Amino acid sequence: MAESAASQPPEGEGRIPDFFVVGHEKCGTTALYEMLRGHPQVFMPRLKEPRFFSPDMRVRERAAAAGRRPRDLESYRALFAPARPDQRVGEASPQYLGSHVAAERIAALQPAAKIVAILREPVSYLHAMHRQNVKGLLEDQRDLHAAMALERDRRAGRLELPGNQASPVRLLYSEHVRYQEQLLRYEARFPRAQILVLIYEEYQRENEPTVRGVWRFLDLDDSPPVRIPDGRGARKAVRFMPLHKLSRAVKIAHHSEAARSPLADAVYALTPRPAVDLWRRLVYSRPAGDAGPAGGATAALDRELRRRLKPEVQALGEHLGRDLVSLWGYDRL
Repeated sequence: MAESAASQPPEGEGRIPDFFVVGHEKCGTTALYEMLRGHPQVFMPRLKEPRFFSPDMRVRERAAAAGRRPRDLESYRALFAPARPDQRVGEASPQYLGSHVAAERIAALQPAAKIVAILREPVSYLHAMHRQNVKGLLEDQRDLHAAMALERDRRAGRLELPGNQASPVRLLYSEHVRYQEQLLRYEARFPRAQILVLIYEEYQRENEPTVRGVWRFLDLDDSPPVRIPDGRGARKAVRFMPLHKLSRAVKIAHHSEAARSPLADAVYALTPRPAVDLWRRLVYSRPAGDAGPAGGATAALDRELRRRLKPEVQALGEHLGRDLVSLWGYDRL
């Protein structure tokens, strides 16, 4: 990883990106990737998350998914070979912000890179990440607080990890909200002028102005129309895990060439749309946090978690020069 940005290969052999959307997950990185990718002066590969610079954050994936991700510098550069010489090149791997090594590895190859990070109110973020883990069969505890209670044993290797994971890193939820520590890793490698920190709630509320601000940060023309994604990937909470596993298996079998089967294709082709919608309503529900404040025991546990995280939020706000305590509602605890 010691190669410098000055030794970029000739045109046609690939490039190292000029900018990186480093995360977090479940903070609108996919929408930002789509809106950046739609700009005529930008090239981003079809593979949204190369994850090349964060080997410490990898989890075991299906062979088809793992095979698409670059494992060496040559294959990583090749992702960007189609870019025109006049385009700025970027990628979006939300695992980079939580990684302990990504900032150093990116800086070794591209010290002039611009970095875009997105931070979300911590408890909301943890719920969203936990739901994603449950849906991906990486987590077998369907309650966030129950999962967090297992962190010490999982870190120490005293519990078998769900999802055939080789490392507990993704399930150590508390470590994923150490936002200031994560930003400091980038600030140690890049000038602060090369780092843009977005607040998810503002980005969500003021989508188009925020994206134009990102374009200006990347030295792009900010006049083209912003193509807002249609949001079809609605967030879902798993209601019945056995049926979710069946749905996931059929989906994987249909979309993966290695696992594809006539049965999976027939299920997809013959199932009428109303039946698909009914199945989704049966298997999934809207997450409680999307419908409004949680109630009962979950609300009490969330309040306690927010009290525990308030010093981190205060320190982060001071570091960024932002009143995050008020913005994220930690002044009302």
